[in-house]
Amino acid sequence: MGYSLDFGWLEGAAGAIARGAAMTVFLIVVTTIAGTLISVLAAAGRRSGPKWLKRAITVYVEVIRNTPFLVQLFFIFFGLPSLGIRLDPIVAAILAMTLNMAAYTTEIVGAGLDAVPKGQREAAAALGLRPRQVFVKIVLPQALKVIFPALTSQIVIMMLESSVVSQIAVSELTYEADMLQARTFRPFETYFVVAMIYLGLSILLRRLLVGVGRRTLSAGVT
Repeated sequence: MGYSLDFGWLEGAAGAIARGAAMTVFLIVVTTIAGTLISVLAAAGRRSGPKWLKRAITVYVEVIRNTPFLVQLFFIFFGLPSLGIRLDPIVAAILAMTLNMAAYTTEIVGAGLDAVPKGQREAAAALGLRPRQVFVKIVLPQALKVIFPALTSQIVIMMLESSVVSQIAVSELTYEADMLQARTFRPFETYFVVAMIYLGLSILLRRLLVGVGRRTLSAGVT
């Protein structure tokens, strides 16, 4: 017996799909801002901080990069309540995504910082700039220019991995897809539509980040 495609349910499901996509966008926006900030601080601390800080950052990066994201998410959402720490599913998702992304982008940002010639720092210091000014005005803009393609890819990867948070009932795109296919019994059509939406979001996000990066970096240079 052949399988006949039926997308007739899609019109009635547009609202749920739009809400799920909006939640996915919200999660990645918050995660990108928080994760990038943490990674810049961690990469800087790993290179110029005290020994205990360098070791702590190294342990954090290695633990996160060598354990599954799903396990990290479950530890935060299901494990922490055993210690009396209960988090809302959305808060737990943002925390898990941020910690995961920051661990990977710490390595990326660190590679960019190492790529800036030492002479740039020495020249800035000779002009009387303080170490913090040297980092913010001289080193960081050049580092971001080097790592921007890799950073963009990592953000897109994190957006795709956000589908995992459906496992703790965060109503993002994949969660809404699960609910829809359970009601319509059309798993092929449901996940095909959702896959196309993820593809579209990935393309739009990458183009948006490239545009923002070009404007930001050009402004920094000028």
